[in-house]
Amino acid sequence: MTPPSPASSAALSGHWPSWVTPELVAGRTLSFSELRTAGEWIFWLESRPDEQGRSVITARDPEGHIHDLIPPEYSVGTRVHEYGGGAWDVRLKDNAPQVVFSDRKRGGVWFSDGTTATQWATAGESPEHRYADLTFDPAADAVFCVRESHGDGVPVAALVHVQADGRETVLVEGADFYAAPRPSPDGRFLAWFSWNDPAMPWTATTLSVAPFDRTTGTLGPVTDLTGPEPCSIIEPCWTPNGTLYATSDASGRWTPIRFSHDETGWHSHSLDGANAEIGLPHWVFGQRSMAPLPGNRLLALGIRHGLNHVLLEDNGHWTDLALGTPVNVPEPLGNGQFAWIDAPTDVPAAIAFGRPGEACDRFRISVTLPHGVTKADIATPIPLSFPTANGAEAHALAHALFYAPASSTSALREGEKPPLVVMAHGGPTGRANPSFAFKVQWWTSRGFAVLDVNYRGSTGFGRAYREALDGQWGVADIEDCLAGVQAVLDRGLADPARCVIRGSSAGGLTVLGALAQSDLFAAGASLYGVTDLRALAEETHKFEARYLDGLIGPYLEDEAVYLKRSPITQAEGITVPVLFLHGGADKVVPLSQAESMRTKLEHSALHVYPEEAHGFRARETIEDALQRELAFYQQVFSA
Repeated sequence: MTPPSPASSAALSGHWPSWVTPELVAGRTLSFSELRTAGEWIFWLESRPDEQGRSVITARDPEGHIHDLIPPEYSVGTRVHEYGGGAWDVRLKDNAPQVVFSDRKRGGVWFSDGTTATQWATAGESPEHRYADLTFDPAADAVFCVRESHGDGVPVAALVHVQADGRETVLVEGADFYAAPRPSPDGRFLAWFSWNDPAMPWTATTLSVAPFDRTTGTLGPVTDLTGPEPCSIIEPCWTPNGTLYATSDASGRWTPIRFSHDETGWHSHSLDGANAEIGLPHWVFGQRSMAPLPGNRLLALGIRHGLNHVLLEDNGHWTDLALGTPVNVPEPLGNGQFAWIDAPTDVPAAIAFGRPGEACDRFRISVTLPHGVTKADIATPIPLSFPTANGAEAHALAHALFYAPASSTSALREGEKPPLVVMAHGGPTGRANPSFAFKVQWWTSRGFAVLDVNYRGSTGFGRAYREALDGQWGVADIEDCLAGVQAVLDRGLADPARCVIRGSSAGGLTVLGALAQSDLFAAGASLYGVTDLRALAEETHKFEARYLDGLIGPYLEDEAVYLKRSPITQAEGITVPVLFLHGGADKVVPLSQAESMRTKLEHSALHVYPEEAHGFRARETIEDALQRELAFYQQVFSA
């Protein structure tokens, strides 16, 4: 790895003229998620910033025409677990699509044939019912889904069966959390997974299956398919002939398991040998890493060394397939092709279809780049590994993606090294994604280098690497970010006097801790970030209420550790400028966290977006946040 070749340039790096405008990022870029297929139809969820972030179920029919499948006054979304996901499903009836969905503002469950919407279930007020992970009942006009009831006290979770006439039956309750109610194709069985505090869905879950009695609308005896050891077993999915798949990390990384059923019960067979992690942490509903294929084959999206790979299991053998650069497992079409959300490193994401080994058709592009943008204008990632501090042998190396500045019209001056933006992802059980993203290009096109760190705890490197953050949040993540910066500086890839660090949510804690414990950075930015672990343990929503038990320790028992790890108690160590950006309606990390931290720091600024929750959605907010952060760093560097 070598830095860009020195050359003369009119502007100092960090000030290069850029083709990445705020309007391009926030106003013209569609966001794609949750792709599905049925027959030769392709369906996906499309978020449109120029429609106030409205999310629309969109379809491509077999003739290539694009359709919106919900009326314009609706927006798909749910606030179950606050993060949502899985708020819709689709089926074909007489080769015409029908959808069920939850509306972001109205809540409830709605049915639409593409022209009108009919309500199947209401949200109510006391308690308020929220719905997610909607799945059509294959044998009735009904859906299986997760219901989260908000009344007095802690929200209550259940799996329910909602019929078109509004009748709603609770199928199972009692666990703290439920996900992925998946009926077998003939409607005889229902599979799901659940978990209880203090576990998180990526630490310990239970996979269950039970017969569904249509005469009573209830479940029969429940079979636990988890296995002998506690593990994370998630993503149940069925083949047309009734074989059940799930993915379990009992072996050390998420690996598919096949379950068959006969008169003697359920039988499991692990499909190991993929040399990749097949599964994602269940932060949102509706994720899919596996797609069963005819002939008892399985298509999967695996993560190997932090990068996505398409894998095919056939008769016990795994092979890599050349099938675009998907962010989801490619879904089969009725004509033998596959469809997926294609996200290369060097062009914007698109909805695509094609066959293995052939060029794909990227027919719906998230954004069209301005005329004249070339490959030289786009930064692509270079994987970087470096020693961790105090790392055990199993995870002695930490990982990151490095991006050099990229421009066809500007270059580093003779002897100049670029400023460095270090990114600490959220979660903290997330990961740095190598796909093309404006959150990277915004900086690299202006002459910044970027280091996106996969610190210990990140997904995609196996369970041991993920669990290396247990009890060490606020320690190991910071150590790895600092080690990553030092590795970049040792290679001469960045200016040691112009390094900044930014992060959102959990990444905000990493940012502030790194600023307090190191003099590597000239400034930092925390976007809706954690500042007070004790307050977070007391105030956050149900889904994450016990998350800190694993990352830090039991709250009351280890209160001293919470205090020590909290940035708000390390504020005296932060002497460089800090920018805080936060939503006024944030229920995950309340605004009070940023406000309290702001009062502790002499050289800091806080800007509040009153209507935003956890994560920014509105076009105006995204544009302002980007420009505000850029101007902040430029002012710091010029001081």
